[in-house]
Amino acid sequence: MKAIKARPFFAGIHIHDKKSLACNCPCEIMPDPETAYISLSQSLGKPAAACVEKGQRVKEGELIAKAGGPISSDVFASIAGVVEDIRDIDCACGKETFIVIKGDGSGEKAYLPPLEDVTADSIKERIRACGIVGLGGAGFPTAVKVAPKTPVDTLVLNGAECEPYLTCDHRLMLEHTNEIAQGARYIAKALGVNKIVIGIEANKPDAIAAFEAFDDIQPVILKKQYPMGSEKHLIYVTTGRKVGIGKLPADSGVVVQNVATAYAVYCAIEKGQPLYERVVTVSGGAVAQPKNLWVKVGTPVSEIVAYCGGEKTSPKKALLGGPMTGVAIASYDAYTHKTTSGVLLLDEKEAAAEEPTPCLNCGKCADVCPMHLMPMNTAFYSAAGDFETAAKLGNTMSCIECGACEYICPAKRPLIQAIRKTKAAVRAAAKKGAK
Repeated sequence: MKAIKARPFFAGIHIHDKKSLACNCPCEIMPDPETAYISLSQSLGKPAAACVEKGQRVKEGELIAKAGGPISSDVFASIAGVVEDIRDIDCACGKETFIVIKGDGSGEKAYLPPLEDVTADSIKERIRACGIVGLGGAGFPTAVKVAPKTPVDTLVLNGAECEPYLTCDHRLMLEHTNEIAQGARYIAKALGVNKIVIGIEANKPDAIAAFEAFDDIQPVILKKQYPMGSEKHLIYVTTGRKVGIGKLPADSGVVVQNVATAYAVYCAIEKGQPLYERVVTVSGGAVAQPKNLWVKVGTPVSEIVAYCGGEKTSPKKALLGGPMTGVAIASYDAYTHKTTSGVLLLDEKEAAAEEPTPCLNCGKCADVCPMHLMPMNTAFYSAAGDFETAAKLGNTMSCIECGACEYICPAKRPLIQAIRKTKAAVRAAAKKGAK
């Protein structure tokens, strides 16, 4: 099906994407880690509950932790070996509980049988049983998204990959086009829809051409603009529908799934493979050899960096994820999650760290905000400790934390930090009031 052009959306920013570092690097299979550190916090919701014990032998793909609630996901062993420990470890997002598995090198697997009776209900159950979450970064359990409470008629595949440096989705679209398409068809069947659209940014013409081969999937050429991959904006530019404040995409008749998620669904149904590995982009000016790697969940970042030749120069900043929405890490003693899309080592030029100066009242942060918010208001009142006013005048709870405001700010104000601090305070106050 011939690709069509997307509608424009206003605001956002245009960033030098730095994708040339890794976009021509085919996906390599990284060797299994000697020891896997698998967090129980692998989705947006509550952490999973461990169902294995110290000293127990497990196989690759075996269930090791059960979902801790409806907005949670099962967790699986990414390598075969022995459970060495179950303990709390400090990581970039705070303290998390990890299951530590010492590998035995056997590679013995424990998959489900391929799904033969492929119905809408069986697809939903298989997605749940394989612990699949949104691989675009949020980690929302896919089993919940394929069972919307309101009727939908369109599935939108997110192939935008608008974050700079990251090329994992791009490579997956080139190397596993048919599998992604089939995974999308399974998701569409679970949803009961016939219309499938895939949005791909214009800087990936080879991926766009690959999906033009299908008669049942409509490729849409997206303008190279950040944050084009944001769910609400992707829905608008591909379908023309708007998702209101406080509403879900399903309320507009649409469900969005990342292309890597569609691939994971294909593997779950046709191979019985749970989600315990993914493609990760390793890039940045400070890494010796940028690569796209198939990495097992729980792999130490230190081993990933070593596999890519180590440091070319001393990094100014190291990140898990993309430079706009990723999380900085203090050392390589960190471990990949289901949602880890990138490991970035940024050099002095790429990670400028100027000290913030007082707000200039220029309004640029509001000009570029894709949600049409007032980030300066959030920052001003949160600094004074008035989080209620900050949230009210900044409409902070509608923020998607894309980082466009902080990127454009000439005073280098820590706007995202203020936004997250305000959100946390508002949620804490609401929780306290509910008791």
